Amino acid sequence: MNKGLSYRDAGVDIDAGDALVDAIKPFARRTMRAEVLAGIGGFGALFEVPRKYRHPVLVSGTDGVGTKLRLAFQLQRHDTVGIDLVAMSVNDVLVQGAEPLFFLDYFACGKLHQAVAVDVIRGIATGCELAGCALIGGETAEMPGMYPDGEYDLAGFCVGAVERDNIITGRTIAAGDVVLGLASSGAHSNGYSLIRKIIDRAQPDLQAAFDDRPLAEVIMAPTRIYVKSLLALMQTLTVKGMAHITGGGITGNVPRVLQPGLRAVIQSSSWKRPALFEWLQREGGVAEEEMHRVFNCGIGMVVVVSRDDVSRATEVLTAHGETVYTIGEIDAGEGEQTVVV
Repeated sequence: MNKGLSYRDAGVDIDAGDALVDAIKPFARRTMRAEVLAGIGGFGALFEVPRKYRHPVLVSGTDGVGTKLRLAFQLQRHDTVGIDLVAMSVNDVLVQGAEPLFFLDYFACGKLHQAVAVDVIRGIATGCELAGCALIGGETAEMPGMYPDGEYDLAGFCVGAVERDNIITGRTIAAGDVVLGLASSGAHSNGYSLIRKIIDRAQPDLQAAFDDRPLAEVIMAPTRIYVKSLLALMQTLTVKGMAHITGGGITGNVPRVLQPGLRAVIQSSSWKRPALFEWLQREGGVAEEEMHRVFNCGIGMVVVVSRDDVSRATEVLTAHGETVYTIGEIDAGEGEQTVVV
């Protein structure tokens, strides 16, 4: 008589999944907000819209980490990709003026390795703490045959809120306004298919010192989360527009907040391009225009303010830990809406 089969025989370990939930609860608990009514463990998480809003509008965002995960597998560095996951979504909802409220994650793998999963989710919780939002739920899916052993995929989901009258759309941007650039922490989570191609061509020692750190650490630096500094800025003065510099770079993302007939003229000499991007351009023979279409080149967030507010905006952002550059201005013009000169 054939032995009866179990879920474990099919490659799914329910006990391991339960143990993971228990292991991550302390991380999630650190991210809790007063509005969380029920978090991890239930069929659905409950979150009360903060009472400070008179006419709240919910803003949602979802994203992944992209092929940066392939380097995480190769380098066995799983502790920061969770920060990347949170950053990509919270920075997106932020640019519309929204405060990120809560976050959910999706972690999928072929075989659950608890230590790896704990590292990843610990990073997600760290990202949520940096963004001031609650990690209130998610899904861990063990699916044998769907992913090679040792690999996984990530997706994240963020919900934020903004007062209806305070939604930032870019509609008030006018010729003469000034473009501020906030420094990035590295390549963030964009352009990694090209980065991996350059690494394959250059064959560098990823553990060798590069800009005072191992090259692997520079390449895997997590995406900067701009939430707390920009929320403080929005409470201080009128922000006319913001652009999260992700896939498409400065030339692809700044036009998303500009009305027809306006363009942003960006001065590339106004900030020092980090050594990582110089190395990528040199080793990959990447054209200058392509660099600005693929990478953030050292500017992870763009903020548009009136000329009268530049000094105060720079002061507030610097006080909250940002490195701020005045990188350009808005003028009237047809054709390409962002020009890098």
